[in-house]
Amino acid sequence: MIDLVAAAHGTADPRGIREVHALVRLMAGLRPSVPVSLGFVDVDVPALPGLVDRVVADGNQAVVVPLLLSSGFHTAVDIAREARRRPYQVQAASALGPDPVLADVLVDRLLDCVELGSVDRVVLAAAGSSDRRALLDCSATAGLLADRIDRPVEVGYVSGAGERLGSVLARSTGRVAVATYLLAPGFFADRVRRLAGDLPVSAPLGADPRIAALALHRYDAARKMSAVAV
Repeated sequence: MIDLVAAAHGTADPRGIREVHALVRLMAGLRPSVPVSLGFVDVDVPALPGLVDRVVADGNQAVVVPLLLSSGFHTAVDIAREARRRPYQVQAASALGPDPVLADVLVDRLLDCVELGSVDRVVLAAAGSSDRRALLDCSATAGLLADRIDRPVEVGYVSGAGERLGSVLARSTGRVAVATYLLAPGFFADRVRRLAGDLPVSAPLGADPRIAALALHRYDAARKMSAVAV
């Protein structure tokens, strides 16, 4: 069996770490036959390169699945580097988003904090990136969410390139809600809440079984691509 190495960003916030570990436990529970481990591309340990080395040390194969909502630097550089280092043992899967599953979870998180009938528009609050691919992915997610709630959705970022969340909120008219497009609690999620002020703000996506299943789908797709390449 090919190992699944989940690759998360990492955070210094224990709430975020607990949530990511809970998501990985869900993944392992859905696919008990697959060895699942968790590494980080930044901030936390175990660092992804060392973990990959240990997983494949005995000749095993592995698929690295980004627990990241968008493509960008960490998928294109950090995770892709692991596949290049061991081209016959390690395959890199795609990021989780954009995907209809994430839009469905966003809708549910919004419904937990606000009645959609009382909302004119939604601002999707994303972490941000300097990588254009990540911004395009977030825009695609905004489109998927807008289709589901039948309301305009714009993206505001708390870091990186793209229009900042505070600016988007300042020019947004009518009754506004904020959809937090982050996987787990932490610094960025707290910043979203501060910037939103009194506006309704949804919780991060969190350890949802649908996201766990989506991560396994990314694992399966990467395995199939690897088999075709061989």
